[in-house]
Amino acid sequence: MDVKLVNPFIIATINVLETMAFVKAKAGKPHLKKDNVAQGDVSGIVGFTGEANGTVSVTFDEACILKIVSNMFGEEMVEINSEIADAVGELTNMISGQARKELEEIGKVFQGAIPTVITGKNHKLETMTKGPKIAIPFKTEFGSFTIEICFEG
Repeated sequence: MDVKLVNPFIIATINVLETMAFVKAKAGKPHLKKDNVAQGDVSGIVGFTGEANGTVSVTFDEACILKIVSNMFGEEMVEINSEIADAVGELTNMISGQARKELEEIGKVFQGAIPTVITGKNHKLETMTKGPKIAIPFKTEFGSFTIEICFEG
């Protein structure tokens, strides 16, 4: 997968979390992901079409997303509930939108779908596209999360 297609998602993720939740995230080493098991407790996933079909998902561990949403709302969140799920969908949408805007600047135009949110330990993330899945782990002082990007060949 072309690094020019991955980097905008990494940059957008860092920017959105810092802007919306005052959380600094540090990206780890991207790797090829073989399975569909999410590495966390709640995921937002957005499909897109255009230059190629693809998906991007963001999966947070519980402690991490509770702190992020607590910072966003200005009140302490203590469990994954519908408010958390809504916030994950919105964060995923913002990350996808910012990344697509950056991709457009290099001539790659994509349209995004409405995000879907999935919760629960070891939930599955099925991508509608058949292509390599790149996972990028992130660390924050509150826990970790992973973004996964998949583009059709």
